[in-house]
Amino acid sequence: CGHYTTKSEDRIPKIYTKTGDKGFSSTFTGERRPKEDHIFEALGTTDELSSAIGLAREFCLEKGHSFTDQLDKIQCVLQDVGSNIATPRSSARESHIKKTKFSSQPVAELESWIDSYTEELPPLTSFILPSGGKSSAALHVARAVCRRAERCVAPIIRSGEADPDVGKYLNRLSDYLFTLARYAALKEGNSERIYTRPEGGCV
Repeated sequence: CGHYTTKSEDRIPKIYTKTGDKGFSSTFTGERRPKEDHIFEALGTTDELSSAIGLAREFCLEKGHSFTDQLDKIQCVLQDVGSNIATPRSSARESHIKKTKFSSQPVAELESWIDSYTEELPPLTSFILPSGGKSSAALHVARAVCRRAERCVAPIIRSGEADPDVGKYLNRLSDYLFTLARYAALKEGNSERIYTRPEGGCV
């Protein structure tokens, strides 16, 4: 007995496309570039950042933190960050630019959240090591990945290929994640480990 596929089954896309088998990928504008191109490096690091935030969010959910909706929104905004990066201005049409434009509004929102949490935190007097429980430590990992994403995006912005607000967003996001890591530790009643110089100095 033969198997007959329905129209709905025919429309299911395959996860693999084979279009990247020769070491090239396409930007949103349709331009083919080597996979090691700075555009794809920035896209991959932004994806890694979203994944790190997703992991941190799971730890925060287990502890019942009320700010996980903010992490949800941030992951969605990072998709927009990726769309902007994937649309290099040198090969973009006006329709591409209009569709992937990144505004300053998400930057202002992060600043508002940072200010709100900072009001509840004790002042910083020493260098803090990533610590304070699983939620806090995972948020510190996400912060470190965010810094790397910002470094990857910086040359793309300087060359005029991406919106400057993308860089500003990543910069504020790392500050947000640092602040949120401290806030999570505070709410969970966990102490943050402070840097102390080892005896004999640093090796």
